[in-house]
Amino acid sequence: MTPAPTRVVVVGADAAGMSAAHQALRTARRTGRRLDVTVLERGHHTSYSACGIPYWMAGDVPTGDDLVARTADQHREAGIDLRFGVEVVAADLAARTVTTADGGAVGWDELVVATGAPAVVPDWALRSDGTTYDGVGVVKTLDDGAAWIERFAAAGDGAHVVVVGAGYVGVEVAEAALRHGFGVTVLTRGRGTGMLEDELADLVNTGLVDAGAELVLGAEVTCLDVTDGRVSGVRWDGGTRAADLVVVAVGVRPATGFLEGTGLELSPNGALRPDPHGRVGDHVWAAGDCCEVRRRVDDQWVFRPLATYATKHGRALGDSLAGGSLGFDGMVDTSITRFAHADVHLEIARTGLSRRDADAAGFDAVALLTEGTTTAGYLPEAEPVAIWVMADRATRRLLGVQVVGGRGAGKRVDAAAAVLWAGGSVDDLAWMDLAYAPPFSTTWEVLQVAARRVAERL
Repeated sequence: MTPAPTRVVVVGADAAGMSAAHQALRTARRTGRRLDVTVLERGHHTSYSACGIPYWMAGDVPTGDDLVARTADQHREAGIDLRFGVEVVAADLAARTVTTADGGAVGWDELVVATGAPAVVPDWALRSDGTTYDGVGVVKTLDDGAAWIERFAAAGDGAHVVVVGAGYVGVEVAEAALRHGFGVTVLTRGRGTGMLEDELADLVNTGLVDAGAELVLGAEVTCLDVTDGRVSGVRWDGGTRAADLVVVAVGVRPATGFLEGTGLELSPNGALRPDPHGRVGDHVWAAGDCCEVRRRVDDQWVFRPLATYATKHGRALGDSLAGGSLGFDGMVDTSITRFAHADVHLEIARTGLSRRDADAAGFDAVALLTEGTTTAGYLPEAEPVAIWVMADRATRRLLGVQVVGGRGAGKRVDAAAAVLWAGGSVDDLAWMDLAYAPPFSTTWEVLQVAARRVAERL
């Protein structure tokens, strides 16, 4: 008798979940296994680029459909039972079932948790019923993006947008609002762009102000002014600002509440910690923004909800679940964004450890900031770039690189990420063979000049 197919239930239908589902089916065909793959999604969208939403808001992307990598029909044509509007509220690992919000139960042989990380909404942004005030919202889902498109269109000339949070999303949304001609205030309780060292964050802050935004550092929002149910201002410890719209961009939190009581180990912030193949327990797997990721440089678990990690780990998970051997061997903490408006164009990138990370890991770190140009200085397209490089004094091991500069600056971080991935030294970065021509770099590439200066200091 032919055995029944293995029932795979995936909770969550975005990057990690759908990568896992498709890879599992591909590998199953190769290994001769039979899988029934069901994906449960509480929303009504799948496989879309949340990272692209600020650019849709800015007008660079015509419609939300352009952000969808693969439609629901395409998933179903591939053999996946994709179900929308199904929220999982509990899991029983012994009975191998998940319970849905309508009281139903779905059985499984293998469970994949890919529930992502919804945006954090502070209490000050909420009514008593838990909904946000009119004119207030986050930027996380396609529905959020559609709501902001409508709000921007209705705001009219002279509208003022307050962005709470100056991380990557906050900076990107500030750009979008400026592009529409709105007044923009960015509030951050720290120094802004917290993933960067202070001297680089200061460059981003200067760019925001030069582009026309008001920036308030050290501002802890305490409440909103509300008129007839609609936001009319923001208050923080030390100031107030009138506001027609308020974008909340203060971070995200893993969606793992339905796993309470299952015995699965969660990190302090509620994230799962899967092995390189995606396992978190017997017949239970996880990937994506609901998980932490192992940082190879200091062998620490960190919460970095990025699509690149979600899709890679999802692919490895799906392969392993179906009998393959793919693994996701962590990351080196590489990220990049852009802020551009009027005459300001800043590319912002980083990889590896911050100084605080290095100190916590016990490294004797040496770091220097080097300034240069993105091309040969005699060309009209040459733009300034600042590169921060850090290495360990004892071993000369490269520990971290951060970049803020004009057009063409940001992707320089990839060369540094490659050295970090290989566990290389600052000397490796200084002397590796990188491409040169005047329109692309100086004879001594500025990244390598920065690395060489640190090497000489060591």
